[in-house]
Amino acid sequence: MFYESTRGSLNKLTGAQAVIRGISEDRGLYVPEIIPKLPFRPEDMVGKTYREIALEVLLAFFDDFKREDMEYCVNGAYDEKFTASDVCEINYADGAHFLELYHGKTAAFKDMALSILPYLLTISLRMEGITDKVLILTATSGDTGKAALEGFADVPGTGIIVFYPDGGVSQLQRAQMVTQEGENVKVYAVKGNFDDCQTMVKKIFNDEAIRAELREKNVIFSSANSINIGRLVPQVAYYVYSYVKLIERGVIRAGDPINVAVPTGNFGNILAAYFAHLMGIPVNKFIVASNENKVLTDFLNTGLYDIRPETRDFRLTNSPSMDILVSSNLERLLYLLSGRDSVLVNDWMNSLEMLKFYTVMDSDPLQEGLKRFYAGFATEEETLRTIGEMWDRNHYLMDTHTAVCKKVYDDYVRETGDHIPTVICSTASAYKFPKAVGDAIGCEGAEDGFDALRKLNKRTGVSVPCGLRDLDKRKVRHSEVISIEEMEEKVRA
Repeated sequence: MFYESTRGSLNKLTGAQAVIRGISEDRGLYVPEIIPKLPFRPEDMVGKTYREIALEVLLAFFDDFKREDMEYCVNGAYDEKFTASDVCEINYADGAHFLELYHGKTAAFKDMALSILPYLLTISLRMEGITDKVLILTATSGDTGKAALEGFADVPGTGIIVFYPDGGVSQLQRAQMVTQEGENVKVYAVKGNFDDCQTMVKKIFNDEAIRAELREKNVIFSSANSINIGRLVPQVAYYVYSYVKLIERGVIRAGDPINVAVPTGNFGNILAAYFAHLMGIPVNKFIVASNENKVLTDFLNTGLYDIRPETRDFRLTNSPSMDILVSSNLERLLYLLSGRDSVLVNDWMNSLEMLKFYTVMDSDPLQEGLKRFYAGFATEEETLRTIGEMWDRNHYLMDTHTAVCKKVYDDYVRETGDHIPTVICSTASAYKFPKAVGDAIGCEGAEDGFDALRKLNKRTGVSVPCGLRDLDKRKVRHSEVISIEEMEEKVRA
């Protein structure tokens, strides 16, 4: 299996090489030359564990790995740090199957991929005979940062720098990052939004002068964002797992279609569902849920991707991990749906960079592909109302991002009458956003996020994830706030 760039580079890489590189030298993202087919029939995996299913999915994409090496990665990643009985859980509530992906160490879905990425990377380095230090650069809108820090902290031969938007993450998300221990970690708040952080990280990645300077010091770059194929592929596994478990529970029969609904900003999580579909999981509709930064909703409904400041405001919302206007992984979808037309993709991405918009309205094959996607959004008020209603009616506690998705899914059902069994990605513990969730269910008067967490726990009785307990008592280790322009200087330092 070889990996090619969405922007046409002739340098094709093995899986291990693509994991190490992170992003192509032409600024494109790596995709498999061919999406592999499932190496098993889903019905034959009934009764299998998450680790057993994930192992086969990962080997299908990374066939340059020895089975024993991939077993080492999977077993090391999905161990007792996940508190669910089988890594993640699927719970039925209010007409949908909630795939709870937040039972890892940082209480967010990013743990599912970022627990295994350090293993994939270290094995890849060994396979390629690379002894250089790997410097991980990551921009985060809230959850990726902590999960990446947790995964790479004190991993030999690596260093990691996380940039997050100052004031653009929840109080608990910030506390998780700034208290991170580890001799090889650095965390910086940046005066700007997530898109500013991500754009600068990509620029640094592709600055040949910086790369050359680091090579002299035996250091190479890689990424923990979902631009890295080693982050994206592990996410495919939990959609395959979900389908197997719905067969196991008698919800569907093998071959029956399902819908998948995902709250998304950077498009990686929903793209992983699309990869699972291309592998052979029958998905009827991909339901893309956005918050008030609804650039994806508008694009999927009109064919126009527009982030011009005169036509679109950037908003800080109560679902901050989706406060994103530049959805990096959409590039991979456009590449696949356009018939792997790197010239078109280059034109669109260059237009976005220079003009802040592009349109795909004239691309008929791509328009046909996009019809598989339904897109909607939720306002902050609708998000809170959905949380409150779900708690009142079902005693099911959701975080703000999952609530965005549930509201959009409800809209979809009302508009289409489609009641095909649907998997909703529940991407974070409600306790990561306790102030908003508490307000939604009537917990009032909290002094701050930590007080809100305690009040929410007292009101609901839902257990607080271990990683979020006593966060306010931990030592702050990373307090520096920098400008966008200073990011490059911090990388050099």
